[in-house]
Amino acid sequence: MRIEKHLEALGIVLTTPAAGVGQYGQRYGRMKSHFLSGKLLFLGGHTAGMLDGQARYPGRLGHDVSIEDGYQAARLTAINCISTIKRAIGDLDRVTAIVSSLNFVACTPDFTEHYKVTNGLSELLESVFGPDIGVGARASMGAPSLSDNYCFETSLTVQVDDAPALS
Repeated sequence: MRIEKHLEALGIVLTTPAAGVGQYGQRYGRMKSHFLSGKLLFLGGHTAGMLDGQARYPGRLGHDVSIEDGYQAARLTAINCISTIKRAIGDLDRVTAIVSSLNFVACTPDFTEHYKVTNGLSELLESVFGPDIGVGARASMGAPSLSDNYCFETSLTVQVDDAPALS
């Protein structure tokens, strides 16, 4: 429980993973937020989540969302990812590497500072898991829009130890 104690010391409270939306959520009754294959845990698209039925940090960078707000959206997205990892494997100390993140920033065509937004995710993962485990490969790209008007979305690949999975 070393990682969970570290989260507590950082003042980070894990969230309850969101339910699925649209046809995917209706068809399966819940979002399939992750898939464990051997030692690799694949997280589907994660966002900052909703507040009062609206996307947190809605909009596009370069238009109506500041880099600072985009950074905070990415940071909150990282917390939501960590929450899903905990639900999937039970003990966050089982994480042996953040292998990679694929990041999307909703933005205008002329916005070029995607990396500054994605730093919100990357820096939080490094802070929680440390530089040896929490820093993986990453890609950041712009998108004209994201579902439900989110400004940031990520998909993570995480390496875990061999203990049995919870789901």
